[in-house]
Amino acid sequence: MKTNWGAAVQIAAVYVGTVVGAGFATGREIVEFFSRFGFIGLIGMLMSGYILIFLGSKLMVISARINAVSYEEFNEYLFGKTLAKVINLLLLLMLLGVCAVMLSGAGAVFEEQLGISRVYGVMITIILSIIVMIVGIKGLFAVNTFVVPLMILFSIILMVVSLRIPNFMEQLLYIPYVKDGWSAVASPFLYTALNLSLAQAVLVPVAAEVKDERTIKWGGILGGAALTAILIAGHFTLIMLPNFASYEIPMAIIMKNLIPSLHWIFVLIIYGEIFTSVIGNVFGLEKQLKQYLPFPKMVIVAGIFIISYLLSLIEYSRLLSYLYPLFGYVSLVFIILLWMKPENDCKKE
Repeated sequence: MKTNWGAAVQIAAVYVGTVVGAGFATGREIVEFFSRFGFIGLIGMLMSGYILIFLGSKLMVISARINAVSYEEFNEYLFGKTLAKVINLLLLLMLLGVCAVMLSGAGAVFEEQLGISRVYGVMITIILSIIVMIVGIKGLFAVNTFVVPLMILFSIILMVVSLRIPNFMEQLLYIPYVKDGWSAVASPFLYTALNLSLAQAVLVPVAAEVKDERTIKWGGILGGAALTAILIAGHFTLIMLPNFASYEIPMAIIMKNLIPSLHWIFVLIIYGEIFTSVIGNVFGLEKQLKQYLPFPKMVIVAGIFIISYLLSLIEYSRLLSYLYPLFGYVSLVFIILLWMKPENDCKKE
């Protein structure tokens, strides 16, 4: 059976669009998990890339084989019905926490880049998100299709410019002292665990729709490879910014310093990536909560935003540095079981 390369590229785009969120687009996620460890962080990125390619493909292939149409069904297969209930509840709480991180990221864009109060940034994002939720999700796919390729392009442009800076190799090979140096070993696994466990909310139904295993597998390979390339490009850029860990949105600061004429376009791209991530998370949360709560759609959406808003009032970088590693540890159980599950034992129902 021939691979449908058009569909494989679409799957790859969905994979990239799902993983690339506020922390990734702003650079904070790359800093927290990798760049602050210097050259050791680069090795961690390569490890993460392999896991994203291997387990991302495996997740979707298994989903197609067992005909799972939602991450709840996939987790039931992976953990068993009893434990899956606990895991699905944890995942729901994680999605809510990530939604708060995204809103906080939007506030940080307004405060650090536009000089406007972060509260206004968060409120504007919530209002725009509610409008999209009322209209439908077609706009979400359109924005993602537009924003993700632009973000990849800008990441490559910044990397190329960074490579031309005289002391690049010195910075690349530098290994700084960090108090939690042991985290450098855990980071690749925490990062991939977090992103894959959250991405299953989108990847499982996508695999169920495509069904062709070769196409799904190549979609996972292409998507994982693209994510690895973006990670490395971001790292090469970040290490050339002095005190990069002190900024809320380091990628925007770098763009402002290196290519000021494109700075505002890049800020809009970052905001667009954050916005699509907020909508995606709220959409997934609403679909899950609707199964348990007897309330109209917009009442549930309003509840999600109220909780997320209160959490988002915490400083963005602090929120991300606490929540993402915590969610990563919770997600480790997910990727360990996914890694251990043999593909050949999966049977179509």
